[in-house]
Amino acid sequence: MKDFFALLKEGNKPSLLAAIINTIIAGLKGGAFFLTGNVAMFAEMMHSVGDAANQYFVFIGSALSKKAPTPKFPNGFGRVVNIVLLFAVLIVGILAYETIIEGWHHIQHPTQSGGFLIIIGVLAIATVLELFVLYKAGKEVLHETRTESKGLDPLTKSFAHLKNAKPATKLVFMEDLVATSGNLLALIAVVIAHYTGFLEAEGIVSIIIGCMMFYVVGRIFLENARGAIGETDEQMLNHIAHLVMDHKEVRDIKKLEVIKEGEFLHVELVAKVNPDISFAEADDIRDHLVELILAQHGVQDVTVSFDEDDGITHWKHVSNRPETLPPLKK
Repeated sequence: MKDFFALLKEGNKPSLLAAIINTIIAGLKGGAFFLTGNVAMFAEMMHSVGDAANQYFVFIGSALSKKAPTPKFPNGFGRVVNIVLLFAVLIVGILAYETIIEGWHHIQHPTQSGGFLIIIGVLAIATVLELFVLYKAGKEVLHETRTESKGLDPLTKSFAHLKNAKPATKLVFMEDLVATSGNLLALIAVVIAHYTGFLEAEGIVSIIIGCMMFYVVGRIFLENARGAIGETDEQMLNHIAHLVMDHKEVRDIKKLEVIKEGEFLHVELVAKVNPDISFAEADDIRDHLVELILAQHGVQDVTVSFDEDDGITHWKHVSNRPETLPPLKK
């Protein structure tokens, strides 16, 4: 039990913050829905419940993925976070379906809801809180990608670096981007329905929110399905290949794998070296390569072995050195 709580301290902090805030928001929206019967508020309540549940799962999964490798699981538990995220998006998918169905029913049978000021107040508070979480998640995206952050950068520059962020942080950012947008859409729909009598607007927005939730489900599912299977990090593979080939005694690369293990990278290298070097020299080269590769951002473990050079070029995967290399791990 002590080990479990120790691991929780290593969990993804933005996901925990988002989960707590979305729990509060879900309670506020749930109270507003039961008081007013507003269908747009129902959609937003379901969205916040799904986000909160998702983010609790993400936090626990990201913490468990930090568990050290064991003899039975020598590659560690990095992919646990991918498996947890696959389960988490199923919850969002179910809630998205219910949100769309409820919106469709409201379009077919529109009803007037009361409590206009209550709804406006709750949605305004929710928008501010979601924007705060989005800012924090964006800041974490820039931190994880070693990008300088100041002012409103977390809300503007994060999109360009999102693909290189950790899976958990990426999910939190995307969910809260949709949540913030959903709150604003619900707010607009409530105002339109109240002042124009076009009650179907709330149902239409409910369907839009549900579709946005499905978009998050689809994108996160595909990304984490690849991660659970084991996906090559092409950019880092290219980078490490050049680092290895820069060594004067390395003649070729027979095998190089850079596999994503959740938030970490597992590297396996078979290098072809000068057959005239001594065992002691080969050992020094191995130590140097291991130290060099482990210094790269996200690399957790490295396996390096050698084969003598036979004069045949095996490695043709890389050609030109990439212009932008991943930054070194601090």
